[in-house]
Amino acid sequence: MKSLLRTCLALPALSVLCTLAAPAQAPWLPYGPDGGDARSFASDPKDHNHVFLGTLTGTLYDSHDGGQSWQRLARPGKRDDLALDNIVVDSSNPNHILIGGWVLSHVDGGLYTSTDGGKTWAVNEQMKGHSLRALTASPSDPKTLVLGALDGVYRSTDGGSTWALISPEGSTELHEIESIAIDPKDPKTIYAGTWHLPWKTTDGGAKWTNMKEGIIDDSDVFSIIVDPSNAKNIYLSACSGIYRSTDEGTKFTKVQGIPATARRTRVLMEDAKDPSTVFAGTTEGLWRTTDSGHSFARNGNPGWIINDVNIDPENSKRVLLATDRTGVLLSTDGGLTFTDSNKGFSTRQISAVAQATSKPQQLYVGVINDKAAGGVFSSNDGGLSWGQTSKGLNGADVFSLAETGGGTLLAGTRHGIYRLAGDTWQSSGLTLPLPAEEVATATAATPIAAQKASRVEANSHPVAKGRTAVRSSAEAPVGKAAKRSPSVGTAPVHAPTPEESSTGVYALTAYNGIVFAGTETGLLTSVDDGKSWQHVRSASNQPWHVVQGNGMRVVLADLHVLSLSVDKGVTFHNITQPQDLTRIEAAAVDGGGRIWVGGREGIWYSDNDGAAWKSVKNLFVPEVSGIFYDEPSNRILVTSSQPSHLVFSVHVPDLKVSYQNVGWELREVRPVGDHLVGITPFDGVVLQPRMVD
Repeated sequence: MKSLLRTCLALPALSVLCTLAAPAQAPWLPYGPDGGDARSFASDPKDHNHVFLGTLTGTLYDSHDGGQSWQRLARPGKRDDLALDNIVVDSSNPNHILIGGWVLSHVDGGLYTSTDGGKTWAVNEQMKGHSLRALTASPSDPKTLVLGALDGVYRSTDGGSTWALISPEGSTELHEIESIAIDPKDPKTIYAGTWHLPWKTTDGGAKWTNMKEGIIDDSDVFSIIVDPSNAKNIYLSACSGIYRSTDEGTKFTKVQGIPATARRTRVLMEDAKDPSTVFAGTTEGLWRTTDSGHSFARNGNPGWIINDVNIDPENSKRVLLATDRTGVLLSTDGGLTFTDSNKGFSTRQISAVAQATSKPQQLYVGVINDKAAGGVFSSNDGGLSWGQTSKGLNGADVFSLAETGGGTLLAGTRHGIYRLAGDTWQSSGLTLPLPAEEVATATAATPIAAQKASRVEANSHPVAKGRTAVRSSAEAPVGKAAKRSPSVGTAPVHAPTPEESSTGVYALTAYNGIVFAGTETGLLTSVDDGKSWQHVRSASNQPWHVVQGNGMRVVLADLHVLSLSVDKGVTFHNITQPQDLTRIEAAAVDGGGRIWVGGREGIWYSDNDGAAWKSVKNLFVPEVSGIFYDEPSNRILVTSSQPSHLVFSVHVPDLKVSYQNVGWELREVRPVGDHLVGITPFDGVVLQPRMVD
């Protein structure tokens, strides 16, 4: 299907857009930007080129070429907040797969099983709601599995169908299990690493012994491995470093060679073909020993945060790393050098999208949470391929993007606004601070009306005449009443010195030569391609997360506030939102001047500037996540997080509704030529497939 789309995009004359009115369509296709957070691996015991990959957002990928390319396989828990840190493939039946998940924000998670190679999944009701942090199968008995949860250690002897708690119930010591290992020959000998120290049982959990000799107290144990060729040799990694035992865990000695700054070793992995070679994945890169832990050396970038290591069981020269932000890394020389290997894999959290006015196929997206590996990505082929365009952003999260009328790309961050100059982002933070309003002083004989008429905003909006200087009250065109009485005085106005803005910028839009920036402290405007900015007083002291304009109208929105300008953004006034709408998530203005708003309870429009709101027949969409006015097609495009896989289109002239099932959760969509591009919450960009005539 991907090759079909690529052919169609290359030959637009031969392709037609699948009608929105037909809900039964092929799912849209993922195209990056590649990379993001990768959490865990598991190999198919019958096919060493078949590798599974778990993510932080509940999605399971797999590869059939040893990790060179990836396909989105399934979402086992049908939710996007599951960390899939533990995958077990049944050594006797590779179609039988188990995955343990947990939730970052609170105690939740579960165990999921598949019997068809990962295509479909069922939840294990017994472990539903448990925060599962570790899961492994016995090397000598695939029917025996042990998992670690926040509330203890569980064991199954029937391949994962039923589970029994084998640690003391309610124990104040043996809980918060982060790692599990099983003796290669004896399934009753189990090692459990907790958030404070490791434990061991030799009788299947009837009795547990604390292993702490040689280990610094209160050490989180992230990983435990038992040498398959000699069970006396045990490695464990903790927040205090790496430890090694040669007597089945009776006593540990600390491994030297890894600096204190890299002590948080998240994973240890032994080369099955050469047990003297062990990889340590840390929060500061990859370390490797070839002499059974007597010395370690770092390979690769010290900035890598490594969550898992996979060594090809048949070719130990091929090593995969699962990392935060940089996705999957591949080595073909035994871990000495690595290259990105993220084709088809994306867990990018896209927070902004923009198009080049002169070239609609040129797309830009902004991402968050990926620091130096994120920022801005650009595509010049309608979203088929992406490259990072983040030089100068210094790892800043990008919340908004817009291209000015002059063709300059702007990025809104938590640290102000940046402008793209060539291939480098430069700060555009020269913002005139909002001065206090002038307060007229008057004698007792001065009429109140004259006092009001003489109060003029010191920083009134200059956009209408294209001026950037701050006007004094004497210059302000306030009409006949502005003729100053000798008895009325005003405080002198001094032009403030421009200063660097550090405010968060959550919305950017540009039209009619004006750029509007919605910030956490109010609205800014620029008429010189983002080189300088002015405040709009009538929209100040209020965060704005949505800014959209068309014609004379500009609409601003935050979660519970809606404001409108009918004079191209010169002045704003708050308007009443739809009565049943309790939370605003998106807004737009169409070519006829209608205002559209949507959120938790649905979507409404107003054709009288917010005096009254109406709903569209046959458009019942809860949890609206995005509204976009497609001017060339004169339609409103609507996405929602529930039902999450549908995109709705409203033909503006007759309000006719059509829709299609895209197969993905989408935050918003944009038209690019004759196809649509969708922005997912956590899986990057997806493109609408098209058919060849």
